[in-house]
Amino acid sequence: MKDAKSVPVHVAIIMDGNGRWAQKRGLPRTEGHRAGVKTVKKIVKTASDNGIKYLTLYAFSTENWKRSKEEVNFLLNLFAEVLKDYLNELRDNNVKLKFIGDIQGLPYFLRKVLEYSENATKKDTGLVLNIAINYGGRREIVQAVKRICREKIRDINEENFSDYLYTAGQPDPDIIIRTSGEMRLSNFLLYQSSYSELFFTDTLWPDFTEEEFLKIIEEFGKRKRKFGGV
Repeated sequence: MKDAKSVPVHVAIIMDGNGRWAQKRGLPRTEGHRAGVKTVKKIVKTASDNGIKYLTLYAFSTENWKRSKEEVNFLLNLFAEVLKDYLNELRDNNVKLKFIGDIQGLPYFLRKVLEYSENATKKDTGLVLNIAINYGGRREIVQAVKRICREKIRDINEENFSDYLYTAGQPDPDIIIRTSGEMRLSNFLLYQSSYSELFFTDTLWPDFTEEEFLKIIEEFGKRKRKFGGV
């Protein structure tokens, strides 16, 4: 990236379209999810190479439990499989993993893999890769309020409320990208997205390329962000 000033600090992506990508090719939906993993690896590397500090990927929502039992089980096992295979590469590239969402609501075997992966990269100082898993924006806000009530915090404002969110200590996303042509946030980073620049593309996630990602970053650099000012 030529102009470092135009590079966003935090990019968040709603990775949509795996199932449709597979169906268009006469493949089971599971093959779309496997193809999507390849795109994840390419985009993580591109983000890291271009100076982005935080990348948040929407991997599994609180609503995704409504899918068939077979697909849900496949996804949960795929997460564990990919993390085990991908961990050394992430460590070699100084990527720090963080998992955001209702982690306690996940199966025990997957929680252990997430815990191990997070601990293994906790000293890395490069790109922070947030994986939103069993994540819901409304649930995040409700859990934050419950925690504030338990701790009997009286002086709450917009700044310190953020300290009780899953993304505590991180800047809000500058950009939110959604692939596959859908134009909604789908319960993703509802509190954090108040001034995010939104980008929607018709490209299905497995077809999303490094070049398209960088074009979005370039377009972001041309936008004037006034944050309510003139």
